[in-house]
Amino acid sequence: MQLVITTREELEDLVKTSTAKSIKEYFTKKESNDSQPIHTTVKEAAKRLKVSELTVRNYIKRGTILAKKVGNRVLIDTASIDKALFEVKSLKYKR
Repeated sequence: MQLVITTREELEDLVKTSTAKSIKEYFTKKESNDSQPIHTTVKEAAKRLKVSELTVRNYIKRGTILAKKVGNRVLIDTASIDKALFEVKSLKYKR
């Protein structure tokens, strides 16, 4: 262990910069984790896919979108919605 002698101003500056850096890293990690929730509702999925709620329910029945029922709520995996976006677009142009 080494003993470092600094002035009060240098110590204050060191503490401020290190805490600011740590806080910034924390919030950037938190924002990246919060940006994509794991599950969404039928209403949110309909907005994201730009279709009606009935269409989303039909996709669930067909198996295009994977969903789980928790009580009266239907929860849809976000990854399943992303996958469905590409599948629906390709089906649309096959006609």
